Amino acid sequence: MREITYYQASNEALREEFLRDDKVVHLSTDVPSSLLKEFGPARVRGTPISESAFVGAAIGLAGSGFRPVVNIRMATFMFVAMDQFINQAAKITYMFGGQARFPIVYRVTVGGGVSMAAQHSINPYSMFMNIPGIKLILPATPYDMKGLLKAAIRDGNPVLSFEHRALAMIKGEVPMEEYTVPFGQAEVRRQGTDVTVIALSNMLYAALEVAKEMEKAGVSMEVIDLRTLVPMDKEAIRASVAKTGRLVVVDEACQTAGAAAEIISVVVEDTLTFKRLKAQPLRVCAPDVPIPYSPPMEKFVLPDKEKILAAVKRVME
Repeated sequence: MREITYYQASNEALREEFLRDDKVVHLSTDVPSSLLKEFGPARVRGTPISESAFVGAAIGLAGSGFRPVVNIRMATFMFVAMDQFINQAAKITYMFGGQARFPIVYRVTVGGGVSMAAQHSINPYSMFMNIPGIKLILPATPYDMKGLLKAAIRDGNPVLSFEHRALAMIKGEVPMEEYTVPFGQAEVRRQGTDVTVIALSNMLYAALEVAKEMEKAGVSMEVIDLRTLVPMDKEAIRASVAKTGRLVVVDEACQTAGAAAEIISVVVEDTLTFKRLKAQPLRVCAPDVPIPYSPPMEKFVLPDKEKILAAVKRVME
């Protein structure tokens, strides 16, 4: 099978959905030139630098029968449009009693690791997990980037796609034929029997490296990629932990009130799974501080292979 980058996979998904449905339109301050050339300015719109305006405009477009894809670029740019996300996009179908659907995809870049400092290095998905009405996807591979984005464009609800900047040039197998990736279905990236590691987004690759090391030490590590946070594949989480009896959750976001805590609650609040635990679940997350600009300090703050390895060894004790 051919290999393409994460970035190429996202572009392919957009083009295919543009060809499939003429109601798909694109809004962004950064106009994708290839889409503009092929489909024209009526469907590929450059916007002013006013996130509240074009995040809100997408809601109107969706309510009028279009399927807008909005590239907000850096996740921190979302915060100037929070009223549009939380009070409008997330709630409007509910407030209309389900009489209207609002299919919108909002794409944002997340993550640290490239010294872009505090205002451009954030993983805010747990904030939106607390807002009913929005689906959240975290594609970590080129295959999932394409399949989840296509599924998001076809979905009848607002979807937030959180795409880690470090993944842009990651290569992976992506078929030429048509496919989508369903929401709410986790992928077991590596089978194991001794400890479950659930790794979100870019942390998947560090977790897989740790699994290879632990195998040499005789420890069988199961690595799970949730792929979507809302909906979350709770059954896959519980089934894996019931098998291994141990759990480590790895997330680059800050620890307090994060996605990692929610994942652990899925395990400990279920009586049958809780009884199978052989050690307390652990989180490997960033501390509750803004991401530093200094490369050594940024490295100190962010989760990495060594921190995951230490957590796995601790639960194995």
